[in-house]
Amino acid sequence: MSASTVPINLDRFTEAITELPLGNLHAKAAELRNSIAHLVASNAQLRGYADDGDRDCRDAIIENNEVIGRMEMRINLLKIEVEKRGYRWGEDEPATVNGKAADQNDHNEVDHAGNSSSNANVQASRTNGGSL
Repeated sequence: MSASTVPINLDRFTEAITELPLGNLHAKAAELRNSIAHLVASNAQLRGYADDGDRDCRDAIIENNEVIGRMEMRINLLKIEVEKRGYRWGEDEPATVNGKAADQNDHNEVDHAGNSSSNANVQASRTNGGSL
C-alpha cells in the first residue's frame, strides 16, 4: 500500500456497509478474498528472497500480512452484517433465525430489533422504501 493511502477504519467500514444491498456485501467479500489470494501469492514469491536476507522483501511480506489481517476483519464484519439481516453467510452454514435452526422452507427475516417478519413483507417494505 502506498504511504499516501490510508484504509477506512473499521468503525466507518461497519457503518458504511449497513447501507449496502445484500448482493454488494457478498461482492465486497469476494473482492477482499481475491485481494487476499493475490497477497498470499505475492508473499510466496517474496519468501525465498526474504529468506536470503532481502530486507525489502521481508518488509513487504510483513506489510502484506498486516493488510491480509485487516481484510479478514472486514470480511468478518460483512458476515456479521449479513447475519444481522437474518440471512446465512455461506451455503455450508446451517440456516438460523435468532440463533435457532431454521426450516429450509421458513423464509423469515429478522430486523435489527430482533423482530421476525416474512420475506414477502420485508421485500414489499424495501420495494416501497419503507423500513421494518
